[in-house]
Amino acid sequence: MAPKELNFITGNKNKLAEVQAILADTGVDLRSQALDLLEIQGTIEEISTDKCKRAADLVGGPVLVEDTCLCFNAFDELPGPYVKWFLKALGVKQFHKLLAGFEDKSAQAVCTFAYSEGPGHDPIIFQGRTDGKIVEARGPTDFGWDACFEYEGQTYAEMPKVEKNKISHRGRALAKLTDWLAKEV
Repeated sequence: MAPKELNFITGNKNKLAEVQAILADTGVDLRSQALDLLEIQGTIEEISTDKCKRAADLVGGPVLVEDTCLCFNAFDELPGPYVKWFLKALGVKQFHKLLAGFEDKSAQAVCTFAYSEGPGHDPIIFQGRTDGKIVEARGPTDFGWDACFEYEGQTYAEMPKVEKNKISHRGRALAKLTDWLAKEV
């Protein structure tokens, strides 16, 4: 059964705003809670599942966690779930230089949401992927790597938020969650 209230585990205001905008018509009361969760090393799915179980145990109820990855095809999908640390070290304006020695600048933006009813319940995974390429930063640089991920001629940062939400990895993952919620009501 779909939850009426859902604890979205994030301290990122930009991420929260996007998720609220995309889930606005679902009837779910989305609440934000920032938790400092240990993140294991592993695949995207392993990380999301583990993080969701930990969050459900801490909150004691239904939770939604999200993990965003950026997978460079030239790097066999790295930095993947570790993109946050690469971005933190280099900054968005230098990020494109990682692929300077490669002809292939293609990448996949991957968003994985994991939902759990609460402690002891196995998480359900909802994943969205968007193909694009890595470019020099264009547009506002205040939201992760949006300024250097280009989709069909525009970086995420250059797109109006409504348009980005329709095609983004996060929007695609949340569309799957929304479909699931509609079936569970």
